[in-house]
Amino acid sequence: MSDPVQSTMQDAPLLISAILKHGATVYADSRVLTFDGEGVQEGTYGEVAERAARLANGLASLGVEPGDRVGTFLWNTQEHLEAYLAVPAMGAVLHTLNLRLFPEQLAYVIDHAQDKVVIVDGTVLPLLARVADQIPTVEHYVLIGDADTSVLGDVPVTRYEELLAGASADIEWPDVDERSAAAMCYTSGTTGNPKGVVYSHRSTYVHSLAEATGNAFGLSETDRILAVVPMFHANAWGLPYAGWFAGCDFLMPGRFLQAEPLARMIETWKPTIAGAVPTIWNDLLHHVDQNPTDLSSLRVVPCGGAAVPLSLMQAFEERHGIRIVQAWGMTETSPLAAVAHPPKSAGPDEQWRWRAKTGRVSGGVELRIVGDDGSVLPWDGQAVGEIQVRGPWITGSYHLDPDPEKFMDGWLRTGDVATVEPNGFIQITDRSKDVIKSGGEWISSVELENALMGHPSVFEAAVVAVPDERWDERPLACVVLRPDAQATPDELCDYLSDKVARWWLPERWTFIESVPKTSVGKFDKKVLRKQYADDELEVVQR
Repeated sequence: MSDPVQSTMQDAPLLISAILKHGATVYADSRVLTFDGEGVQEGTYGEVAERAARLANGLASLGVEPGDRVGTFLWNTQEHLEAYLAVPAMGAVLHTLNLRLFPEQLAYVIDHAQDKVVIVDGTVLPLLARVADQIPTVEHYVLIGDADTSVLGDVPVTRYEELLAGASADIEWPDVDERSAAAMCYTSGTTGNPKGVVYSHRSTYVHSLAEATGNAFGLSETDRILAVVPMFHANAWGLPYAGWFAGCDFLMPGRFLQAEPLARMIETWKPTIAGAVPTIWNDLLHHVDQNPTDLSSLRVVPCGGAAVPLSLMQAFEERHGIRIVQAWGMTETSPLAAVAHPPKSAGPDEQWRWRAKTGRVSGGVELRIVGDDGSVLPWDGQAVGEIQVRGPWITGSYHLDPDPEKFMDGWLRTGDVATVEPNGFIQITDRSKDVIKSGGEWISSVELENALMGHPSVFEAAVVAVPDERWDERPLACVVLRPDAQATPDELCDYLSDKVARWWLPERWTFIESVPKTSVGKFDKKVLRKQYADDELEVVQR
């Protein structure tokens, strides 16, 4: 046998520093705009890259070495983007801290990750101060803006702009192992302690290329990204790195995430792409319906984090010409795993059928569905099982937590229950913990919620399983009505009667002021189940 032919390709490492240098050189004039409540502060890619170099040198002067974790307790701003670039490029590990965690969870993730330095915005410093005495690994804080730093105790504090002003812009970015840690993000921790997912330089680089493709979001330098999804939520869905690689402008909303300022930003600074969870778009739709706003600059709106109601997508498209595209992923998948662009064979009458699905599995992601008995089920659009995935940007473990129940033969168990069409389109029917098993058959809470939110009087709806003597479990519909709207359980059941199986129709209804949300804006059904068990909900029985 002759010797195997060897590749002649160069073996260049896939590093965050390469993403940084490409954007800074090729797209030096692309801009980063940060909204301050009235106007925007602007910086070019060239300026941001220079500040990133100063930040890296400044952090090194504070003792940050390769492998050390640097936490960021920040809004979506230019400074946060600078940290996104500088910290991994210098060989340290970026740890984005969730601003909405409960204090005990925040203290846990900082201590568990062993953050050495935390960069904090002055507007949220009081939140960090509540746990300052519980995070002994932190040796230094870097403060953006103004705040009373005495609440942090004896740990030294340096102001961000002073750190940069005193540091050199000259830097030789190190050649690190592309498989080494670049960033880490903890899951939102709806049950138990959050779990750490550690992204590598390689996984982030490859994920960025995938996200820029036409089968994902088709990013280019002609785009301007409104980065609504928090930068602590699965690395802002990868948009900072993918967008920088493609030369996109960025519009950073800071702490102004309410419908009115978002509408003003879109009308004034005309982003072409904006990503956020459905609750954000639901609020924005209600606002612009009452306050006409020009949203026409948006060419595509990636939406995920929870099932996107078909009625929401249709309302935006029909009333405002905005194309919402449903996408699916999770912190563990970096997060891109599927996007619901209709197949090329779909005619005009079929578009919504495909767009209403969870998404089509992305290139680079292997996916299977597995039954309760561990058998791999067919992609036939009928078989229902748990989604399991693997690939170059899928986590294979958790940081310092093996959690073997979450992995199976090298595959990540997502906890999502779904069917898959032969062409790779996924339809999630529920989370495994949220599925309603009634009389031995499954009821999809997701499908019931989406149908309910199509009713003109319904603003939000969450459906949870509650105990039932006869059927084991039955659905409880938790409904938020629009202001000044009225609807009864009988009216809503009549509306649902031709949209779902009749035996799915809930007998139990409760009308609430708002659906509880997790720290990343998802419906927190755990809270609703507890409220029901504790008799805290006023339930109407049909």
